[in-house]
Amino acid sequence: MLIAEKKITAQEFRQMEFDGEDAYYELINGEIVKKAAPTPLHQETSNNLSFALTSFVKQKKLGKVFTAPVDVYLHEFSHVLPDILFVPTENAGIIDYKEGILGVPDLVVEIISPGSVYKDRVMKNNDYEAAGVREYWLVDPKNQSVEVYENVDGAFRLLAFAAEAGKVHSKILEGLELEISTIFSPEK
Repeated sequence: MLIAEKKITAQEFRQMEFDGEDAYYELINGEIVKKAAPTPLHQETSNNLSFALTSFVKQKKLGKVFTAPVDVYLHEFSHVLPDILFVPTENAGIIDYKEGILGVPDLVVEIISPGSVYKDRVMKNNDYEAAGVREYWLVDPKNQSVEVYENVDGAFRLLAFAAEAGKVHSKILEGLELEISTIFSPEK
């Protein structure tokens, strides 16, 4: 006999307390998922990409860029902590400076770590896609690659890809082109 598990809502999730200072927790489609603290390689990649995106967005006065950890409530069963996200000025109403992002950002970036491959490529991908995130970036520091997906009719489709060299671009941030070498620092 199968027993259906009840999905946890974002409201219930917000009332929970978690032990341990070395991890964060996310709610993906009603399921609690542990997120380990990022490595220095992850953080350096995040900083490089965040700097590039923030500089572009500020210069063009397009909206706001946020970096992890920031609470994002996509829908009733989702509380995620994307590595980087962008909210355009016209969608600024979803930004609650006390609670987090209460809605769907236009652009979300996840930086893949060895322990997050399935979560980022499948679980979060599906959640972001269904919620209506317009552009999803998967950044892989180990392989020095970036995949940019656009949401077309409710499904992510590859918009741009580069590995080790080359450029990626954004449809949401029109005019943005980034050299892979500006995102990834040579390993020390």
